[in-house]
Amino acid sequence: MRRGAITRESVLKVLAEHDELGRDAFLAKYGFGEARSYVLVHEGQEYDSKAVAGVAHKWDQGRALASAEFSGGKDHAAAWLKRAGFQVKAIKNPDWARDEIILACELVMRNGWKGLDAQDSQVVELSALLQLLPIHAEAERNEKFRNPNGVARKAFDIATRHPEYQGKPTNGGALDVAVLHEFLARPEEMTEAARLIRQGIATGELQSLAPTEEEEFDDYSAPEGRLLMRRHRARERNKGLRKKKIASVLQCGGRLACEACGFDFEEVYGDRGAGYIECHHVVPLHEAGEGRTKLSDLALICANCHRMIHRRAPWPTPSELRLSIEQRRGENGHVAGIVGRQRSTADEQAPSA
Repeated sequence: MRRGAITRESVLKVLAEHDELGRDAFLAKYGFGEARSYVLVHEGQEYDSKAVAGVAHKWDQGRALASAEFSGGKDHAAAWLKRAGFQVKAIKNPDWARDEIILACELVMRNGWKGLDAQDSQVVELSALLQLLPIHAEAERNEKFRNPNGVARKAFDIATRHPEYQGKPTNGGALDVAVLHEFLARPEEMTEAARLIRQGIATGELQSLAPTEEEEFDDYSAPEGRLLMRRHRARERNKGLRKKKIASVLQCGGRLACEACGFDFEEVYGDRGAGYIECHHVVPLHEAGEGRTKLSDLALICANCHRMIHRRAPWPTPSELRLSIEQRRGENGHVAGIVGRQRSTADEQAPSA
């Protein structure tokens, strides 16, 4: 069975059966519960998207999908129904992303780590800004997406998690606490990150950047959020800048070796590796404004070291990573020497055959 291979005609047959049986009877007949993430909207009526998508397989592929065989989320039921030409609407709004919490946390900090009411002009302004952030797709938002009431609730979630708050905290998430602690540990840097996000949305620069291939990984590794990380990645992948950086190194008599570990692609892979190396933008996210990227802002490193730098914050510079590698190599060499001497001694003490 090909999951998701359903047609508009099959979905319309399911909707007709749904209307004839009634919602409760339809869901009971096929073993589905009420939709929790998305609903299908057709001719002004809402239907449980997962149940409809699953039962549609009966008409196209001989049997209905069971509830446990797929999800009702954006990757399965919602996507299949959209592909068949139907409107799908989110029931609840998506969780707050790090970038959104950064902006909310910066507002709460400016307010003396106290919450704000929904009617506050700053809350209304932030609500409008959050609706412009290119993080959550339109299909994932409902009519209450990041409205002033929701922004005010988030402000209180953050304020009541502050270490000096004496009362009972409201229902916030682990990410609220993580971003709050980043602000407490690095207030200037995180405030600047919030300013750069605002600036990038105002100029349209951040809205024009497509999501990266490793968005989830990037979001985790960059306390400043995924939007500034997208800009960082875009600058690293600028082909023109990369070529200029490589040319400048070669013109100075250098070689295309990793500035952290010394790996040389051509030396190891021959012609296949000739001219290849990755670029890393060394300027921290909270400092990288709209100015032009200079060649001195770029470092040539191998893919492994690039990944290790971005793996978690704070990011080491290539020089700092090189020092760490050299120390590790020294430790391993010391251990290898001890093991070698132990083996040699054991060999000498072993009785001859």
